[in-house]
Amino acid sequence: MTAAAGPLTGRGIVVTRPAHQAEPLAGLIRAEGGNAIVFPVLEILDTADIQPLIEVIDRLDDYNLAIFISPNAVMRAMNQIVARRPWPAGLLAAAVGKGSVKELKRFGLSDVIAPARVFDSERLLDLPQLQSVAGQRVIIFRGDGGRELLGDTLIARGASVEYVECYRRVRPRTDAAPLLKAWARNEVHAVCVTSSEGLRNLFEMVGKLGQSWLRRTPVLVPHPRIAMAARELGCNNVIETVPGDEGLMAALRQHVGLT
Repeated sequence: MTAAAGPLTGRGIVVTRPAHQAEPLAGLIRAEGGNAIVFPVLEILDTADIQPLIEVIDRLDDYNLAIFISPNAVMRAMNQIVARRPWPAGLLAAAVGKGSVKELKRFGLSDVIAPARVFDSERLLDLPQLQSVAGQRVIIFRGDGGRELLGDTLIARGASVEYVECYRRVRPRTDAAPLLKAWARNEVHAVCVTSSEGLRNLFEMVGKLGQSWLRRTPVLVPHPRIAMAARELGCNNVIETVPGDEGLMAALRQHVGLT
């Protein structure tokens, strides 16, 4: 449902997060009068083989630092961890973003190393706690693939680093026809995209006609790396926001809302 009135009244906002993570932002958009068009461009699935994750969990006492790349990594890994054992008292936890910090708190881990403002691997690596890591053993919980910067940098600083995959990301088989019809009726006023991989999926999912509309529609992104990818794909109105739902909503009010 669309709220009766608000700064986003009459505005259609595409929310591209995975289906199980879309509702918080969609709800905020509806609360301010907007029409949240939920169109997931990533689907999160279990790993094909969970055994490597189980083996890491059974050896958690061997590590000095555990890093979680995303909220999905937290959710998938911690559900398995709490089912098998307690969190080791001496194991420090770190996270790239505040969404991951929030998820870790749900599992009882409150003293988490994380950036305070910009949320990416570079800012995490800048923190004092990750400078002197020579001789430490680090485990990185993540999805399939992804950037190697975090692990490579810690190895260069003398740490021993392992990766373990907790989930897979795939492009959903979502019918783009309803979204394209909304665009044709001038009912799409902005698109929120929160990952470069999701942005590439979106371009493939909407086809050539949708791409032409997407390039002319305001695209809101929470990180310079995603903004760069959007511009490389030809998007002409890329708006970089403060990370998190609050940042996206503030930008929607300013750039898309009623004036």
